Amino acid sequence: MSTTDLPRRVPRQAAGAHRADGATPPEGDHRPEGGRWFGFLLVATGAAGLLAAWVITLDKFKLLQDPDYTPGCSMNPVVACGNIMKSAQASAFGFPNPMLGLAAYAVVIAAGVSVLAGARFPRWYWLTFNAGALFGVAFCTWLQFQSLYRINSLCLWCCLAWAATTLLFWYVTSHNVRRGFLPAPRGVRAFLNEFTWALPVLHLGTIGMLVLTRWWDFWTG
Repeated sequence: MSTTDLPRRVPRQAAGAHRADGATPPEGDHRPEGGRWFGFLLVATGAAGLLAAWVITLDKFKLLQDPDYTPGCSMNPVVACGNIMKSAQASAFGFPNPMLGLAAYAVVIAAGVSVLAGARFPRWYWLTFNAGALFGVAFCTWLQFQSLYRINSLCLWCCLAWAATTLLFWYVTSHNVRRGFLPAPRGVRAFLNEFTWALPVLHLGTIGMLVLTRWWDFWTG
């Protein structure tokens, strides 16, 4: 029997082998950059945040021109966007907060469109992106505390930005864990592969309960 008659062995990639970008993808996860759903999620959350930042920026300019201007989302003593915009917390870095959102959410949309177009990014890119999302959700948490317990008012457009940022953070973090960009035990990867949605639901549910209990007498009166 000649050697040409022997079955040919196809070399298999060793388990845990690293990709060219230095990351180790979880077993069975072959979707490019998390799949099209991930790209759509980036575009959707970026667009929601950008819309909120844009509307708040326009109202802020009108408020600067006319101190008596009442934003359209100021509907009652609790939901009063004007109170938020006039507060010192609305310019935490020396300029209106929504201007930061205009830049940040535009980057999120650009990343989402790139993923939908089939672009692939190295590990450092997604870790940097994750760090930005972490800063965003931390900043939103600070703003939530200020809104509920210091300014004593709510802004609906701010709430939209909070929700978009929360979804963005948890799904980007899940993406990075499942793709091996962030180290995590196998059980954590398996959980995030199936139940990522539970984390933003729990997070947003907690915020909703805080809002509900903060003005319980007003909502039920």
